[in-house]
Amino acid sequence: MKILVAPQEFKGSISALSVAEAAKTGVIRVFPEAEVVLCPVADGGDGTLETLVEVSGGEVRTCDVQNPIGEIITAEWGAMGDGVTAVIEMARTSGLALLSLDERDPLNSSTFGLGQAILEALNEGFRNFIVGIGGSATNDAGAGMAQALGATLLDAEGKSIPFGGAALANLRSIDISKMDARIENSQFMVACDVSNPLTGYEGASAVYGPQKGATPKMVTELDGALLNFAEIVRKDIGKDVSEISGAGAAGGLGAGMLAFMGAELKAGVDIVLETVQLREKLSDVDLVITGEGGMDFQTVYNKAPIGVARIAGEFNIPTIAIAGLLGQNFTVVHDHGIRAATSIVDGPISLEESSERASELISNSVEESLRFISVGMDMR
Repeated sequence: MKILVAPQEFKGSISALSVAEAAKTGVIRVFPEAEVVLCPVADGGDGTLETLVEVSGGEVRTCDVQNPIGEIITAEWGAMGDGVTAVIEMARTSGLALLSLDERDPLNSSTFGLGQAILEALNEGFRNFIVGIGGSATNDAGAGMAQALGATLLDAEGKSIPFGGAALANLRSIDISKMDARIENSQFMVACDVSNPLTGYEGASAVYGPQKGATPKMVTELDGALLNFAEIVRKDIGKDVSEISGAGAAGGLGAGMLAFMGAELKAGVDIVLETVQLREKLSDVDLVITGEGGMDFQTVYNKAPIGVARIAGEFNIPTIAIAGLLGQNFTVVHDHGIRAATSIVDGPISLEESSERASELISNSVEESLRFISVGMDMR
């Protein structure tokens, strides 16, 4: 018997790799001769950096960058074990969580720090980039990122525009000829799990601006600024980013990654599962075990366990799941390839205790699940 274990982290409790190792312990208790393949996964959101670093034998590195409002912070980024792939989460350089409520300022906040992190990775020799763009505090369409990497963004008087989304209204020309030349020889994969266009009532400013501190008046101003940005990009770079699905992600950073970096936007889970080579690891597998901290109706929206089950289904391999908690309408996962799901909790227990005992509870849950399978095998 060959079993592949491909869980994501149980957020706030245990890493994806540790979940996989604990699950393996439960497997071996029931099927001691089984071959168990560990393949920790993520969905492009929280935990992606650590998961890809752990799986590849890489390391988490740090660099000093400007946060969204220009303060110097130390940000983490991932150096994968292949020596050429860097994992950068923009939330760690330009994210909303870096600011207090009264510091949120989408008119002036910038992605400059993201560009600094990319420059650091380029200097360290990395040429393949996986960039997660969720959780932004910005609405500048990646202009700050481009400025950090050498792009010139000028107003009508030929002066560099200041940082922030509002300044894009005064943008009249873009010159990318002096951007870091190494970008042309690099590949950028952007984990983007939203389909919002750059502007309009479903665009970056209207949908995500309010959570970043934008008033209705600011939303109108920012939307107009992004519309002008798109027009200048089309004129000076020759790319039309105005209607591309996902261009409005992260305050228009999706558009900026397309325009300045030649990036490809993909669902985060697809990028991760491709990077960890899930398909290749499914050869001759009899059963897949996946899981996440909380499984409910939202799991079916491109979360990692569904991605794992979808690919396993292409090979007609059954998938079961374990979860820290089974929430509202979790059974919808059965319609998306997860044949059975169970909670690791073994009785009334606090979140703190379940987190402390996570490894033990995961092993026990997997063991019991596979005992049911062994009963079915004996009945045959």
